Amino acid sequence: MSNIIKIANLSKKYFSKVALNEVSISFETGKIYGLLGPNGSGKTTLMKVIAGLHKHTSGDVTIKDLPISFKTKAQVVFMPTEDYLYSFMKLTTVIKYFNEMYQDFDLNKAHSLLEKLELNPKQKVSDLSTGLKGRLKVLLAVSRKAPIYMFDEPLNGLDPISREIVLQLINEVSSESNSVIISSHLVSELETILDRVVLLKNGEIVVNEDAEDIRFNKGKSIEELYKEVYLSC
Repeated sequence: MSNIIKIANLSKKYFSKVALNEVSISFETGKIYGLLGPNGSGKTTLMKVIAGLHKHTSGDVTIKDLPISFKTKAQVVFMPTEDYLYSFMKLTTVIKYFNEMYQDFDLNKAHSLLEKLELNPKQKVSDLSTGLKGRLKVLLAVSRKAPIYMFDEPLNGLDPISREIVLQLINEVSSESNSVIISSHLVSELETILDRVVLLKNGEIVVNEDAEDIRFNKGKSIEELYKEVYLSC
């Protein structure tokens, strides 16, 4: 395992609003991280800075010891919460588009997952339910091969079956050679797959611990710790 992402004293401001305040953290390969906290805690901002989509105000961020740049963007698969797919496209067209856009895209894997996830390749994106759209977005992300995968609120609005399928796909893509980061406020759903727990509060990291240490040393579930941190404010 190695520290693939290193962040030191990172701050991000939107005019006078502080979104991230002096954040320092490293992310290792071989682990699934839960970036947890309520809406507005800084989860999405941190992910977008790592992905090179937002420029930070101060501090240092490196991926494989390189500062954030066009080169590091190719190392990161980022699945945003927003609907970014063209609604008029058929699923086969979407997959073809991703295959042409990303050199690391595995076309065979994508087609195999279409069938496994019960997605009709002839359907348009606009015809998909929220749950099926969620499955498609994760399918597109895990069909790429990269050292960093980030999923921003991947369970939002999904039915229980789709949530289970999405978590299974994310868990399966994790390996010793990559780092997986999941942001969410739906803590109980992630309990069984997380290796490390990072809690953000008002743009600051208040907890950064191994999931096993929380369970065995503190005798708490991740959800119990989450409630303790955020209900105490």
